[in-house]
Amino acid sequence: MKRSPGVSEREFRHALSYYASGVTVVTASRDGEHHGATVTAFCSVSLNPPLILVCMAQGTTSAAMILESQTFAVNILSEDAAPLSRHFAAKGIDKLVGVGHVLSDSGDPLLDESVAVLECRVADSYPAGDHLIVLGHVEATRVREGRRPLLHYRGRYVAVGPSAERE
Repeated sequence: MKRSPGVSEREFRHALSYYASGVTVVTASRDGEHHGATVTAFCSVSLNPPLILVCMAQGTTSAAMILESQTFAVNILSEDAAPLSRHFAAKGIDKLVGVGHVLSDSGDPLLDESVAVLECRVADSYPAGDHLIVLGHVEATRVREGRRPLLHYRGRYVAVGPSAERE
């Protein structure tokens, strides 16, 4: 795919850093092997049916597992989980070792340090540049009341402050 003239990757990344986003770890399983990756490109798509999307780098272990198993979980991290986000952003295969989690009915890891978890089945996937857009049909949710989410803004992890909550 050809890059747009006049906008460098650095400029594009810098402009997008001004958009605060939640931090998620997308987890998947295949034949008893578990994997996860930190993903900030996540959003809701539809309420009826309940659909979400995540964008992941093409060719990664996590993307391959999701496409092969057709299931995955989106773990929305809690405000104290910045170390966990960094852990899952690093390369490596044994990312679940020493990380608190339970397995969903489909075998996908559900992380203890999550505010909420969405258990999904792949509805579709689309290549997009160097990433893969995965559309997920949400089949189950788990919410841990009383926790606040971790956010990413301007290259740093931040938390929602009490004054930021509005009706």
